Amino acid sequence: MTEHVVRLVWDAWRTRKSGVGAIAQRQRARLADMVAHARASSPYYRELYGDLPDRVENPRQLPVTDKKMLMERFDEWCTDRAVTLKAAEALVDDPNRIGEWFLGKYTVMTTSGTTGRRGIFVVDDRTMAVVTAMMLRWIGDWLSAGDVLKVTARRGRMAMVMATGGHFASAVAAARLKKRRGKRVEVLSAHMPMAELVARLNRFQPALLAPYASMAAMLADEQEADRLDIHPVLLALSAEGLPQQEYARIARVFNAKVGNSYAASECMFMSAMCGEGWLHVNADWVAFEPVDADYRPVPPGEQSHTVLISNLANRVQPILRYDLGDSVLQRPDPCPCGNPLPAIRVHGRSADVLTFRMAGGEVRLPPLALSQAIESVRGVTLFQIAQSEPDGLELRLQIAPGANADTVWREAEAGLRKVLAEHGLEHVAIKRGGEAPEQGRGGKFREVIPLAPGGGSSIDEGKDSEEER
Repeated sequence: MTEHVVRLVWDAWRTRKSGVGAIAQRQRARLADMVAHARASSPYYRELYGDLPDRVENPRQLPVTDKKMLMERFDEWCTDRAVTLKAAEALVDDPNRIGEWFLGKYTVMTTSGTTGRRGIFVVDDRTMAVVTAMMLRWIGDWLSAGDVLKVTARRGRMAMVMATGGHFASAVAAARLKKRRGKRVEVLSAHMPMAELVARLNRFQPALLAPYASMAAMLADEQEADRLDIHPVLLALSAEGLPQQEYARIARVFNAKVGNSYAASECMFMSAMCGEGWLHVNADWVAFEPVDADYRPVPPGEQSHTVLISNLANRVQPILRYDLGDSVLQRPDPCPCGNPLPAIRVHGRSADVLTFRMAGGEVRLPPLALSQAIESVRGVTLFQIAQSEPDGLELRLQIAPGANADTVWREAEAGLRKVLAEHGLEHVAIKRGGEAPEQGRGGKFREVIPLAPGGGSSIDEGKDSEEER
């Protein structure tokens, strides 16, 4: 794969250097190729695209798809006839198989169900090569030659702070990286008590730190308080966004470069942040369409209702004109950083850290530490954890038809109480929510909702004033 990745990196560099026209040309050619492949090899797309022209270069010619639609036709959607939903679910539902190749050659990713249904996505080697190439392009943007030398001098030690249990995509990446690089990689759990996490990071002294964004903010607090004493060259954040001033604070506290990316299991190489705080979409490998509620194009400078994406790399499970559910704003003018790729900001993916009171101070928990406890409970199709008061949570569940509601509730509550207890928060009350999870802007559900100013929780609290990812 090394030669393939090198070739992809070279093509990506050359295409971006050639400007907007070359980027658009690459996108058109790759879209036409992907549509032709999907039509020829996927029974679902063969039926869906029956009336389309022979060659399609514009994504607007395609009908819109979404997670529910594709998951209902999973076996017909995939281009490899050996791929089945039953086999994929058997893999992702078994914690002992994390990191295992699916059918000996594919990677399986899952979504957490923020649109109402868990998605299972099968990824081929070509996609993983594009992910690697885009990561190298991002790192080239983020790090100077001097930074690279610093990382190399410290043997490239990397610490990853992530949901190592139920969040399958993160767990797969961590397991494989740890297997390849051994002692140079430390994988730490996002729901580990903060004191233990700080102690382990102090011992490991990473050159590269890859936490969830909310965890990075909390680690910056620990560094400012002199409990944490690490000196990473780069913090590569993921999964969530932060207010723009937080990126600057984290960079200052650690005296390090800070980068973030916006991606999804459906398209893991979507974008990366520049020094101006904008996310640049890899438009040579993904067709990205901000649209209104009726799927009509939204011009740059206006907030979209949702965004449609076409992943131009994944050939085993084509994702074409797919409703991702995120509200985005595309910059109307060239980004001052000089990158010609489209620049965006995203609503609806902000990091929602929950703060609880206890004797001697406060305990802050990142959203993924709580949501992981619910994701693994069978029978939950959608959930929401809302902080209803300073020492109280409301758990809202949508339960699958046929599941025993009382059993599901007990298991979900027990998982949540276990996480709270690990952080000394046994006193926090958990209320069984009488309402269904509330849908936010863009069609997604916020899994964790912090206490709003003045008390109470609000699904859209703070979204208009925050800087998006």
